[in-house]
Amino acid sequence: MLCCHDRPLLLANLKTAGEKQFYAFALISALMNSLLGHWRVGILYNIGCQLHCTLQKWDFMPQFFHQLVFVVSIFHAYGHQWACQLWYHPRKAELWGLSDGEGCEWFWSELRKLIPGLRVTGVHYMV
Repeated sequence: MLCCHDRPLLLANLKTAGEKQFYAFALISALMNSLLGHWRVGILYNIGCQLHCTLQKWDFMPQFFHQLVFVVSIFHAYGHQWACQLWYHPRKAELWGLSDGEGCEWFWSELRKLIPGLRVTGVHYMV
């Protein structure tokens, strides 16, 4: 999880393949529990629309729901349905400015040099 200036706030150790929603929920919960007071927090994520719908449907994190604003990153917004683009496009909300939401991809591209060294180690030695 990165802040609006693309600096890491929280990291998760992914043990299963693919992007699972429970990783996003765990990071959001950890962030919200560490904040003091009632902050309005924007979640800019490739599938932000699905996270928002899941939170509503299953009533996850009801204590934080009113503080969260979900949008879809610019690159992925155009791959979604038209209604999703209208509702979750970051250029349609005041909170986002000109952020494109691709900071996480930039962050991982900088860390890619570390991956080959970690690939040969056992599960007990991974960071």
